[in-house]
Amino acid sequence: MAIAYWCILIAAALPYLWVGIGKSAGERYDNRDPRGWAAKQSHPRVQRGVSAQLNAFEAFAPFAAGVLMAQAAGVDPSRISLLAMLFIGCRILHGVFYLANLHLLRSLSWFGGIGCVVALMVQAALSAG
Repeated sequence: MAIAYWCILIAAALPYLWVGIGKSAGERYDNRDPRGWAAKQSHPRVQRGVSAQLNAFEAFAPFAAGVLMAQAAGVDPSRISLLAMLFIGCRILHGVFYLANLHLLRSLSWFGGIGCVVALMVQAALSAG
């Protein structure tokens, strides 16, 4: 189960990775008004980095809930770990594709990640029933 917990930690860190990469482009970063700074940026990498960050935040809560639900319901730990690792792989690819502006691949990786979350939750529901 430790693998799935490490995956939760990685998923929690991904938003900061994407926005950090995005902020490395464009005008000099202004820490006094980070949201205002981001809103004023026209550099595509800044915009995509912020968007990737927001999407990673949105994906985190359902993923963490899915892992914890599956664990609490007694789903096989190796299955939980596999789905958690697949989710992280999809989410890393999602961020990379977001930054590279590869929209079709980004969408495919998003669907892969959400599929892992749904699988975790469905297996938890079936095991708890």
